[in-house]
Amino acid sequence: MTFVATCIETTARHLNTDYKEVFLRMVRVGMIDNYIIPNYEPLHSESRDVLAERLIECLKNWENRL
Repeated sequence: MTFVATCIETTARHLNTDYKEVFLRMVRVGMIDNYIIPNYEPLHSESRDVLAERLIECLKNWENRL
């Protein structure tokens, strides 16, 4: 769960928003359980900047599907 927290905080920093908002957005689209946790190994090896870019892209794509 430490990595999930890092993902949320890093994404929030890059979006210049509150981590709680990012968490709620990720929960709403199922991103934590269906993307971050299952893809821990490849995501964990990325730099924080690249990780944030990937997570933001994924979050926006998943939100657009709702």
